[in-house]
Amino acid sequence: MFTGIVEELGEVRVAPTGSPARLVVAADATLPDATIGASIAVNGVCLTVVARDDATVTFDVAPETLDRSTLGRLRVGDPVNLERPMRLTDRLGGHLVQGHVDGVGTVTARAPDGDGSVRLTVEAPPPLLRHVVEKGSVTVDGVSLTVTDVTDDSFGVALIPHTLAVTTLGSRPPGATVNLETDVVAKYVDRLLDPISPVLRQR
Repeated sequence: MFTGIVEELGEVRVAPTGSPARLVVAADATLPDATIGASIAVNGVCLTVVARDDATVTFDVAPETLDRSTLGRLRVGDPVNLERPMRLTDRLGGHLVQGHVDGVGTVTARAPDGDGSVRLTVEAPPPLLRHVVEKGSVTVDGVSLTVTDVTDDSFGVALIPHTLAVTTLGSRPPGATVNLETDVVAKYVDRLLDPISPVLRQR
C-alpha cells in the first residue's frame, strides 16, 4: 500500500522490452529499503524488486502490467516517480493507493494557474471516470492528487510548484500518456451496489 507521495525521481537504465521484460531504474533515496522481494511503485505501478546493486534496482514486468500501464512505453533516460510502501506508523499524506493501475489516460490540456501552479486536464476511459468525483482523490503516474472538476470524458487536477518540481508531471505535455488509479473505496462501493443498481434505476 502506498500514499501517492513521490519520494524521488529515478532514471530508466534498461527499458522493459523482450521476454521476460525487465526494468532497471537508477535510484537513490529508495535504494536502502530495496531488498529482494520488496515493493516499489514506479510511476504508480507496484513492482517487485528482483535484483539490485549500489545504484540501480531491477524489476520484472508482467504482460498484464505492460498492457494496463505506460511502462512498456518507457525509454532509456526517462524519469520515473518512485515511492516505497507506507509503514503502519507513517502519516497518510496523500490517500490510500494500491499501485494497481486501472488504465491509461491522456493529457489533453496544460494551463498555468497564476502562482506557478498548473492546471492539468486528463482524458480517461468512461469506466475509470465513474470512480472519479470532484474534490475526491485520483492517482496520476503515482502522484496523489485532488480532482478539481470532472466532465463526461476527462477530469482536471491542479499541480503546485513543488509537485511540478519533484515528479514527472512537471514535464508531461498535452498528448502524453499517464497511469491512472482511482480511489479504491469508490471501486468497492460500485461493485457492492452493482447487483442492486437496476432496482435503484427503476425508482
